[in-house]
Amino acid sequence: MAINVTLDVMMAKRKITVTELSERVGITMANISILKTGKAKAIRFDTLNKICEVLDCQPGDILEYRREE
Repeated sequence: MAINVTLDVMMAKRKITVTELSERVGITMANISILKTGKAKAIRFDTLNKICEVLDCQPGDILEYRREE
């Protein structure tokens, strides 16, 4: 996939666990894990907004585009 998810990097920088992030964002730990591993096929804007709010980051800090060869 051309979109690379770097949520785990930002979580490490902010020293926040999957459990804490899931509680503060309001989604399950399983869904956070799906996002972290890049297995998600989509993300709702309101979920992305809440993740960015909790992690004090921009969407580009946790999502990056890589051209597929």
